Amino acid sequence: MHTDTEPPESLLVERAQDGDEHAFERLVRLHQDSVYRIALRTLGDAAEARDTAQEALITAWRRLPDLRDPQTFRAWLYRIVGRLALNAVRARRPEAPDAPEEDKYEERSAGPADRALATDLHQALVKALAGLPPPQRICWVLKEMEGLGYEEIAEIVDTTPTAVRGRIHRARTHLVEALESWR
Repeated sequence: MHTDTEPPESLLVERAQDGDEHAFERLVRLHQDSVYRIALRTLGDAAEARDTAQEALITAWRRLPDLRDPQTFRAWLYRIVGRLALNAVRARRPEAPDAPEEDKYEERSAGPADRALATDLHQALVKALAGLPPPQRICWVLKEMEGLGYEEIAEIVDTTPTAVRGRIHRARTHLVEALESWR
């Protein structure tokens, strides 16, 4: 029997902590897109982002018994992917990533000229994001793309809300300057 209501996330977490693989699969379905977006926006490479997202989900499954408060699952999962992505950025040679191939902006109702303009703007944003230091980039992605609050971001990136505000402010300033020609 199928129901339209999903059990509360904390209940799925508790079931998964008890070894229920189906509950964890449901958690993965709920969060896999966000986990991938965080990795993609941090890394700037679609293949590397897929690998990092998969590694984050595997790590979450293995460490799930250590999670004390099921209500904090989302922040805990985002912390895992954020740290893995930042570690991957730090391990690279210092070079700017290319624009993600699978992350093209497309609006179906727009005409060809509008789609081309939107794609160009999107590419400029991707390039500008790649120019941010990784700590600023991850904070900006979590705030602007995932809609998280300062407290939650601070918990994810293991810093203070004040530091998060500063990073986001500096990221916004950089992005405004980098996208000035689009105004």
